[in-house]
Amino acid sequence: MLGDGNLLSLDDRGRLKRVEGYPFHHVSSIMMEIENRRNIVQKTYHPKPDQLSREWVLVDAEGQNLGRIASGIARILIGKNKPQFTPGVDVGDFVIVINAEKIAVTGKRLDQKMYYHHSGYPGGLKKINLRNQLATFPNRVIESAVWGMVPHNRYGRKLMRKLRIYKGPNHPHAAQQPKTITFD
Repeated sequence: MLGDGNLLSLDDRGRLKRVEGYPFHHVSSIMMEIENRRNIVQKTYHPKPDQLSREWVLVDAEGQNLGRIASGIARILIGKNKPQFTPGVDVGDFVIVINAEKIAVTGKRLDQKMYYHHSGYPGGLKKINLRNQLATFPNRVIESAVWGMVPHNRYGRKLMRKLRIYKGPNHPHAAQQPKTITFD
């Protein structure tokens, strides 16, 4: 029974019905109140540009598992670690990754995981395994893993522009005073 004084009940289909014996004006006012409660719309929080504070985060990839570090980086880029997170709104931080060449993987992935790209010409499919990719372009390994964890649209491309990956321990972003984060 719903409403004050049990004036309303639900029928077998879950619809409101009036209980007999009560004046109609009591029942109609309660039904209007219930309808008003149903029509309350909760607004999605949308942060204003002056409410956003973007920070720079430094991640050391030495000895870190590729998938775990990529998912942590994607979370920071999207902004899911912040209380003002709103889907589709860029509230994430800038991420600097150092020591990309010293990333860790398990099993036989160094030899069995392949990266593919195409030259654009017929028969131009190229492939390279993870071991060779780490030796030549280690930043592409982390970039590819993070790209697989962000949305594949304009929003995702905008997020990827906030990611900076460096092969060794040096980076040119000391002026941004990045704070160091480790993923456990």
